[in-house]
Amino acid sequence: MHIFNSNLNTIVSKVPQVTLAFWVVKILATTLGETGGDAVTMSWLGETTPEAKAGGYLIGTGIFGVIFFVAVLVQIMAKKFHPFLYWLTIVATTTVGTTLADYCTRSLGIGYTGGSTILLICVIASLLIWRWSTGSISIETVSTPQVEIFYWVTIMFSQTLGTALGDWVADTNEMGYLGAAAVFGGLLLLTALLYYLSSFSRVILFWTAFILTRPLGAVVGDFLDKPIAKGGLALSRYSASLALLVVIVALILIFPQKPASKAH
Repeated sequence: MHIFNSNLNTIVSKVPQVTLAFWVVKILATTLGETGGDAVTMSWLGETTPEAKAGGYLIGTGIFGVIFFVAVLVQIMAKKFHPFLYWLTIVATTTVGTTLADYCTRSLGIGYTGGSTILLICVIASLLIWRWSTGSISIETVSTPQVEIFYWVTIMFSQTLGTALGDWVADTNEMGYLGAAAVFGGLLLLTALLYYLSSFSRVILFWTAFILTRPLGAVVGDFLDKPIAKGGLALSRYSASLALLVVIVALILIFPQKPASKAH
């Protein structure tokens, strides 16, 4: 059942309007997902032996997987758009995406290249099936349980892809975290230029930008908490995660977000 506002004669989406504040919070949320996921799997559960590392990734994935499932369920059951609930669900997808990608690429030995390729196929397939099933992949249509399921499944795949892709560019290609951040930041800038200077599909550009924010956040998160010897700042994962959370909450309060909508 669509969420219909008879006074405005619009169908109201349960996701926020895409503004500059949206993109800033999205990047911060993906960065929080990286530092938060690492805080659990590495700092809390430990990373002393290969067995402990694999167990940490698996247990962390289980913990964040439950949080993700509950958050998505509550989000779908909600009758209207709730900013904090929405961003909690986004953060849940980034944390479980971080731990799941680390487990698959490192513990299962799939590797960054293989993991990124598989996940990219999953993202594209999810969008194509969504488009075929509902006729649109625009966020303005995210107002029914069916569309919300497609939306969150696609986001889940994209967040997991972002971790693997970020690690692949930063580590495998020896670009370092700042180099990788420059690459993804440049691609985001190019996407923005295409949005303002061309007639390219707005929906495709949105999903391109949405996907690119995840590896950007992943490498920024790694830069904050990885050891200095590996090119990071070696900040406390707990402190970095708390600071990011405070900034996100502040931005949501300072810049109130409205739901996306379209004419009925």
